[in-house]
Amino acid sequence: MPTVLREAGYRFFFYSLEGGEPPHIHVESGDNVAKFWLDPVELADAHGFRSHELKRIRLLVIEHRLVFLEAWNAHFGHRA
Repeated sequence: MPTVLREAGYRFFFYSLEGGEPPHIHVESGDNVAKFWLDPVELADAHGFRSHELKRIRLLVIEHRLVFLEAWNAHFGHRA
């Protein structure tokens, strides 16, 4: 599970077997987890995070969206 970014106490990553799904990023902090689609940026699922945390994480996903997409495409062999 490649880690793409660590920022503000969050780890952004994806699982190596998820290449058949649309591009997305997982986020974890402690026992809290979330999944965001990248195109467009949209919350797919979350457990443990409070709504204000999800808003902050969403802004981080938007800020780093291109980095996440580049990492996704490089890992799964997709062209942008």
